[in-house]
Amino acid sequence: MKHLSLDPEEIQQQIVRETFHLVLKRDDNICNFLEGGSLIGGSDYKLIYRHYATLYFVFCVDSSESELGILDLIQVFVETLDKCFENVCELDLIFHMDKVHYILQEVVMGGMVLETNMNEIVAQIEAQNKLEKSEGGLSAAPARAVSAVKNINLPEMPRNINIGDLNIKVPNLSQFV
Repeated sequence: MKHLSLDPEEIQQQIVRETFHLVLKRDDNICNFLEGGSLIGGSDYKLIYRHYATLYFVFCVDSSESELGILDLIQVFVETLDKCFENVCELDLIFHMDKVHYILQEVVMGGMVLETNMNEIVAQIEAQNKLEKSEGGLSAAPARAVSAVKNINLPEMPRNINIGDLNIKVPNLSQFV
């Protein structure tokens, strides 16, 4: 194969370029299936894509997959993105790549379709968002504490701090500030 001397990132970039050129040059009224190019695996693989406004969603599958099934899967994925991002656009995909990957993992994992019910997928995403928000409150506490300490306006640095039976001597740190 011609790409053995390339590193994995270069191969990945070549695959993206080749896929982009294959899909972009196709007319809108032509079917959304095409054989994979030489880098993708040739005739053993197919590219199945959908074009929505300025976005292209492309799945590379082996020849045993159902083209119409994959088109439906892309439709579910895009509708879920649209529901989660409220009219999905390129910026959502760029700036929320982790969320996009999470949504895709709710639909497909390890090459197996896990879920095609959009309401179920959205419910899982909302549960994950709720969990992240509850954890965000706890994980943000140290940052809020540091910010509060920085905003304390003390005329001079205390030398001793007494908390109950605990007496803490504060070293002179002015030479480090």
